[in-house]
Amino acid sequence: MGCVGSSEKGVDGHQKKIKKPKVWKHPESLTRAQLKQMRDEFWDTAPHYGGQKEIWDALRAAAEAEISLAQLIVDSAGVIVTSEDLSTCYDERGAKYDLPKYVLSEPTNLKDD
Repeated sequence: MGCVGSSEKGVDGHQKKIKKPKVWKHPESLTRAQLKQMRDEFWDTAPHYGGQKEIWDALRAAAEAEISLAQLIVDSAGVIVTSEDLSTCYDERGAKYDLPKYVLSEPTNLKDD
């Protein structure tokens, strides 16, 4: 039986911890400005994919924060992390939130503006 403070726990009985995303490469070299534009477009349209705006806001804050702060943000928002890099998460109602690589980390082929 759950309670207000219960959360999704992993096999070992602990909340899944967030880790840095794996290194990735974009098909074309991007500038920081292009990457920022892609991220802004995603976050502006993300609530239209479903789920709660508050959860999308928490995920954005977590994606832009250091790992330790990101963990606090998702825990406080009640986000259920199913992939350690935050690419797939759920809220307490079961809505799924998919985050693309480019909002979670920078590609290896990022070029200067």
